[in-house]
Amino acid sequence: MEFETRAIHAGQEPDPATGAVTTPIYQTSTFAQEAVGVHKGYDYARVANPTRTALEECLASLEGAAFGHAFGSGLGATTTVMHLVDPGERVVCVNDVYGGVYRMFSQVYEPKGYAFDYVTPHELSTNLAAHLDERTRLVWVESPTNPLLNVVDIRAAADAAHAAGALLVVDNTFATPYLQQPLELGADVVIHSTTKYLGGHSDVVGGFTGTNDPTISERLRFLQKSLGAVPGPFDAWLVLRGLKTLAVRMRQHCENARAVVAFLQEHPRVVDVLYPGLPTHPGHEIAARQMRDFGGMVSFLVESEEEAVDLVARTKVWTLAESLGGVESLIEHPFRMTHAATASGPFAAPRNLVRLSVGIESAGDLVSDLEQALSSARVGGIAPS
Repeated sequence: MEFETRAIHAGQEPDPATGAVTTPIYQTSTFAQEAVGVHKGYDYARVANPTRTALEECLASLEGAAFGHAFGSGLGATTTVMHLVDPGERVVCVNDVYGGVYRMFSQVYEPKGYAFDYVTPHELSTNLAAHLDERTRLVWVESPTNPLLNVVDIRAAADAAHAAGALLVVDNTFATPYLQQPLELGADVVIHSTTKYLGGHSDVVGGFTGTNDPTISERLRFLQKSLGAVPGPFDAWLVLRGLKTLAVRMRQHCENARAVVAFLQEHPRVVDVLYPGLPTHPGHEIAARQMRDFGGMVSFLVESEEEAVDLVARTKVWTLAESLGGVESLIEHPFRMTHAATASGPFAAPRNLVRLSVGIESAGDLVSDLEQALSSARVGGIAPS
């Protein structure tokens, strides 16, 4: 079956008890047993829940994964994956990484004896082997990255990681399985914040991992149960509902992003536009090869931090808020918001960077709102006349 069909039907047979077409929200913490150890596949909801099972099966199908595991947040999924690594072992991570992941790696795991090295997307794509050694357990990649929208050659990174005996983990949150399938490109684990495009409506927090390796899956399932970072049934149901429209939403996100990028490229107040769909983007060729389209995330640079901060507060259709991937368009200043954890480190987001999560409103309205915000934002502390 094609992607759109699996998004609606995989793991979601009509309820056998009632015939309900939509998977029910099994809002229960425990399940009756006919005798000790004799039950219908469920005993306690932290271990498994039918609504969560439906989500795991559906999203695994969309990612081309044999096994899927749902979590209470993207960072909950990240924490669980990090339990595949022991103190003293090493993680090589893309240097342009989400601020929350950098905070976790640098402030939680590094003080406990885990080793981290941060490598540019270009080096990950072309020279990763030079950065690996016998202690390296994981290579952690985002593609496109957050917030600079750099692109990593996933297949090349997988080949280098495997040659060194390491696992490749790819955060596929920005691309979604509709646009990119990291496992097909050689990744060992794919990870998501389902809060973003998969949920798609800014009303749920969640995470997911998928893998085709039964040994990794068995370990992740054990950790999922033992660490307990699981989603509740209603949260699982909300993400499952979002998946049904993922394909149509992503097509519109991409179409709107192209219109926004075209506008920004021509605006005199915009210094640079960062978008993998541009032929001038350094990762364009790789993105065109490993992605179906180029996504709904756009970043751009203006003249100064002051101008960026002023600009993001002046939009009316675009909402000033953290997060991304919802139907509504969001605008933010990464240096002070989503990536504040990296602000004092070596990989701080540029102070004059603005990040856009392009929603599915009218593209004309989105462009008009950016136009008025750019026209009225302050330049060098002075409002334009």
